[in-house]
Amino acid sequence: MLSYFSFQEIVDEATKQGKKISEVILHDQALQLNRPEEVIYKQMEASFDVMIESTHIGSNADLRSASSLTGGDGARLLRYADEHNGGLGGEFFTKIIGRAMCTSNCNAAMGKIVATPTAGSCGILPGILVTLYEDRHIPKHDIVMSIFTAAGFGIVIAKNASIAGAEGGCQAECGSASGMAAAALVELQGGTPQQCADALGMSLVNQLGLVCDPVAGLVEIPCIKRNASGAAIALTSASMALAGIPLYIPADECLQAMKVVGDSMSATLKETAMGGLAATPTGKALRKQVYGEETPNV
Repeated sequence: MLSYFSFQEIVDEATKQGKKISEVILHDQALQLNRPEEVIYKQMEASFDVMIESTHIGSNADLRSASSLTGGDGARLLRYADEHNGGLGGEFFTKIIGRAMCTSNCNAAMGKIVATPTAGSCGILPGILVTLYEDRHIPKHDIVMSIFTAAGFGIVIAKNASIAGAEGGCQAECGSASGMAAAALVELQGGTPQQCADALGMSLVNQLGLVCDPVAGLVEIPCIKRNASGAAIALTSASMALAGIPLYIPADECLQAMKVVGDSMSATLKETAMGGLAATPTGKALRKQVYGEETPNV
């Protein structure tokens, strides 16, 4: 059985068996949970169905968050793609970031989402996978299997660093989600297990030090937009890995660096809503709008 102590352990095992990471993770989870692989797969398929539904719910332009601060962001991007020949980055890219925001909008409106790995970063993996499924018509089985790759790497992150913004900043949430999504995308594009790990590492590198500063303490501003940028980083990282661009610093060392950076971060920048954008004049005004009180002095 796998220990999930390192990314390299998973890569080496998949390489040794000549299998995809997803196949190794599914088999290992079946052994560890003492349940048939078919049952574990069906559970993951059900999670993907929720991802699809959350992008659809979040695409409602009239949907508002419980705080009324946000809503309709993903719908605007999807409409922009339809009305402007795909937009600046092309239809595929714009729909990915649009659906990432749709899922985050769904979360802010108290809708059902899959925490991948957290609610704050819930749009990144669905933004990519749902677009591959609905627009590129990648078989559902392949999409669901790729989530096992993302999940296996996510376990390593959780065991060795953190996936919580309150502990490691947004690098631990959107950074981790981007890495997980990048790894899944590489596998879906026929990349090697090592390229999956490299893509994850590149995503961590490109969000190292990202703070968690939710305005009014809510997972809305700037979280929704960071889901979009996180999806873009995942796509960029996967592309670099598939092109054979070396990571240079091994993914496991990138993860350790993320932990050290997170541990060094001021508490004001770790989901306390006391620093960063939350501490700006507008951030404080929005807090007062929601709660009718001033933000405590930082």
